[in-house]
Amino acid sequence: MDELQVLEGEVRSCPRCRLSETRKRAVPGEGERRAAVMFIGEAPGFWENEEGRPFVGPAGKLLEELLAGIRLRRDEVYITNVLKCRPPNNRDPLPDELAACHDYLERQIALLRPRLIVTLGRFSMAKFFPPGKGM
Repeated sequence: MDELQVLEGEVRSCPRCRLSETRKRAVPGEGERRAAVMFIGEAPGFWENEEGRPFVGPAGKLLEELLAGIRLRRDEVYITNVLKCRPPNNRDPLPDELAACHDYLERQIALLRPRLIVTLGRFSMAKFFPPGKGM
């Protein structure tokens, strides 16, 4: 078992915040382990919570169409989220939930070492460019 598989197992059984009490399945991420490109979204939605996989609902279908437009397939990239569990009613992530998942995402980035990180949404963008800090 490699380090990324160990990390994914930790995410699946994570008790760090209240979202662990309401999730069906945690969503660690998936994709090519040597991917040059990593996509980071906000949080799992309804379908992701059901399947335990990132971007499988309508947003996932759109992502796959966009990837095809640049001649990439889903299995050639790595896809994850800032939060690993679905917030109730798809509400915005709370600061303590973001903090609880922070280490998981940092470890994923360190293990995968992507050449390019694509943020999908304001919470993933804020991880790299905090509001009010400028660019």
